[in-house]
Amino acid sequence: MKKRIIVWIGILSLFLLLAGCSEIKQPITPESKGIWNQYIVYPLSWLLKEVAHLLGGSYGWSLIVVTVLIRLVILPLMIKQTKSAKAMQALQPEIQKLKEKYSSKDQKTQQKMQQEQMALFQKHGVNPMAGCLPLIIQMPILIGFYHAISRTREIAQDSFLWFDLGTKDPYYILPIIAGITTFIQQKMTMAGTEQNPQMAMMTWMMPIMIVIFAFNFPAALSLYWVVGNIFMIVQTYFIKGPELKKTAVTGKAGGAKK
Repeated sequence: MKKRIIVWIGILSLFLLLAGCSEIKQPITPESKGIWNQYIVYPLSWLLKEVAHLLGGSYGWSLIVVTVLIRLVILPLMIKQTKSAKAMQALQPEIQKLKEKYSSKDQKTQQKMQQEQMALFQKHGVNPMAGCLPLIIQMPILIGFYHAISRTREIAQDSFLWFDLGTKDPYYILPIIAGITTFIQQKMTMAGTEQNPQMAMMTWMMPIMIVIFAFNFPAALSLYWVVGNIFMIVQTYFIKGPELKKTAVTGKAGGAKK
């Protein structure tokens, strides 16, 4: 059931992204039609312009400030998602025992296993779906912000530090930083959990994909990824600090034994 929910989340996210793909090169204005434009993309674009006005017309600083603001707004959802993931992780040994106990693939056995799993979740006060709702709420906001950055004309016409926000970073510094911070954030998020080969591969694949995208996208989007990743690194450090320290100690101990 949980895998099915995750698949639906992926489909929903892809739908939301594709819903705006046909308009990704069309500037966002108050006259833009559609629920997606009127209630998600345009308000975020308006916020970027208002903050830039307050900061002396700098869209680079506006992008940084608004990215942090949005991350702060969804922070409670992220914390809830992290706590849910930790609770599920703590129950993994018992869930694995149930899988071994009910190894038969026939329908009645699998139904019995699911019943005992639900009883286990109720006993420990864990909702296996609790981590999905925050993700469903976050995705339209983050994808909408991506569209707001891409479709706000004023951002593309401004410059910040050594680059123009509307064109690629000429020295490819931001894409590389985006890849490095994505890797760090992924490693910190997965610290203290058992990684299967697929998850371990994603730790490397995601940063590589981000770098490839950032090489071809406007620098404004690379800046957004870098700021968002740095925020997530700091957030993960404060939420999972003890686990990160324990993992680091365990790693050093393992290295010493070798």
